[in-house]
Amino acid sequence: MRIRATVAAVSGALALSALVVPAAQADGTAVPDLHKPTASELFGNVVKAPRASARAATTLPVISKVVVNGGKDVVVGTTAAKKFTVSLTASHPSGVSDAYVDLWHGTNVDDGMDGLLLPNEDMASCKNVSATTATCTLTITAYPGDDLYKNSLAGTWHVSAGALAADESAVAYTDFYSKARVQRFSKVTVNAAPEPVKKGKTITVTGKLWRANWEDFAYHGYAGQSVKLQFRKKTSSTYSTVKTIKTSSTGTLKTTVKASVDGYWRYSFAGTSTTPTATAAGDFVDVK
Repeated sequence: MRIRATVAAVSGALALSALVVPAAQADGTAVPDLHKPTASELFGNVVKAPRASARAATTLPVISKVVVNGGKDVVVGTTAAKKFTVSLTASHPSGVSDAYVDLWHGTNVDDGMDGLLLPNEDMASCKNVSATTATCTLTITAYPGDDLYKNSLAGTWHVSAGALAADESAVAYTDFYSKARVQRFSKVTVNAAPEPVKKGKTITVTGKLWRANWEDFAYHGYAGQSVKLQFRKKTSSTYSTVKTIKTSSTGTLKTTVKASVDGYWRYSFAGTSTTPTATAAGDFVDVK
């Protein structure tokens, strides 16, 4: 059975490091333990060494697909932990008995890593697709203020992937299999007034674009972002874009339009690499 680094017995310097209080950034924010297990820590104690005559011909498992959160961005708010599933599909002549996936942030795992999301389970749950191929699943939980201890962690993360041959003869592993995005949750509000309004008169549409702050666990206005003002007639199910405006320095939105027919007004934000899309529920205006 493979033992994860998080529960493995340690000695010497490793044992001491496990007792050290998490480091802190210059601003006092606690930095979580960023010990990323190596392939040998994950699988090494169970891999059987092939006979000398077979070493040159050792076949590595082939990882064909890794899916993070069902192919969707991982979006995390201010307080609730986000638990998501990761799956890995791999093949080997003997089959595949275990797999590993984690997400890490930075330039390299040796000295440029500042974020790490490890799987919850010690071993993956693998289901055979065929005699040689299996799809294995794990879950990962991201905690705002802990794993996600600073806002600059929002954006693109690297995905590590590993697979163990069923006969325990070989392991495939890479820290750069693919990439995934971890984002700060966003929301947008809208209010169209006055209600009702006479045809041809001015409607003022206000609102605000907010996004999660992982450092103080609050929502703050998202400044300088392009947001679409959209409208749909009462008799229609489709919104169309009327204009695009930018949020203020505090994330607020305000613009005016002329009243023509009954319908719903809303703001829609397309998102960025660090922040997901957000669309307000339509605000109905009765035009007299």
